[in-house]
Amino acid sequence: MSRPDSADFATIFLSGAPLIDARAPVEFAQGAFPGAVNLPLMTDEERAQVGTRYKQAGQQAAIALGHQLVAGEIKAARVRAWSEFAEAHPDGYLYCFRGGLRSRIAQQWLAEAGVPYPRIIGGYKAMRRFLLDNLTAQAGERRFLVLSGQTGCAKTDLLAEIPGAIDLEGLANHRGSAFGKRVGGQPSQIGFENALSIALLRNRQTHGDAPLLLEDESRLIGRVAVPEDLRERTLAAPVVVLEVPLEERARHTHRNYILRNLQDWQAALGEAPGFDAFAEELQQSLTNLSRRLGGLRYAQLAAQMAAALAAHRQGDPEPHMRWIRELLADYYDPMYAYQLDQKAARVVFRGDRAAVRDYLRHAMA
Repeated sequence: MSRPDSADFATIFLSGAPLIDARAPVEFAQGAFPGAVNLPLMTDEERAQVGTRYKQAGQQAAIALGHQLVAGEIKAARVRAWSEFAEAHPDGYLYCFRGGLRSRIAQQWLAEAGVPYPRIIGGYKAMRRFLLDNLTAQAGERRFLVLSGQTGCAKTDLLAEIPGAIDLEGLANHRGSAFGKRVGGQPSQIGFENALSIALLRNRQTHGDAPLLLEDESRLIGRVAVPEDLRERTLAAPVVVLEVPLEERARHTHRNYILRNLQDWQAALGEAPGFDAFAEELQQSLTNLSRRLGGLRYAQLAAQMAAALAAHRQGDPEPHMRWIRELLADYYDPMYAYQLDQKAARVVFRGDRAAVRDYLRHAMA
């Protein structure tokens, strides 16, 4: 039995319905929804040709060219891809940019192949508008708590233990600092905003109007920006400060930014190429801080890092601890102390991990 076309965006996003995005790859790369799969009706080149024909000769001529370009085995291959997805995901939907001709054609060809599949009314544009409106509304309506703490105190790990928290760094696929780049790259700005709005939608469904807990972030997380409406609220929200000794923070930094990062690079590229990529990214991250560090301090840290990488190649990652301790104590900690001083009036609680965990669990209830 076929399912009807839908414009119930909230249900679609809350359920995590599988999605066929029939837009061209260039459109998909600019922004997409989490879990959507790009199975385009037309390639970028085909779409460009059809667009040119539309400008020159109008809609009917453009449609005719589209059918000419996507015919025979090309058409059959695309219908097969859609059919395989639809049969594997019978609870899914398909859409194009506005829910118009491209998704209607894909839907028609699927039906002719004996695989009826519902279309999202209004397409990507309407879904994106829904998510932007939701983001703005929740930023204005919800109460917020901000978790702060010095670099390396494992704030993100603590967030995972608190129901109702949203991990902005996870959504951005970036750890937030100059060394925060992760394997796989970051989503586009639009993709990040879409994922964040869906996370807010699900948070409200599960936790109602309980406070939203977010990590204390700067405007940028890597190269994606926290939406301004949300950032303005966090800049006025109560702050909870997690306090962790330097050695523990250095060890956490070593574990995440050295050991786990290397594992990720080697899983993606292989042992030797993975180490090379890891080392290059680590050194580039320090280079990016060179102006702020000053020439002498940068040169000292760069030499320590180079020596640590040489030892690491021989199987000993421990020497990284030296430059990590110094970078935390001499650069990140003074910067954080200044930033915390600016928000001192908003601090409502501070303590070690156990105390902060207990406070947040009660505050979020």
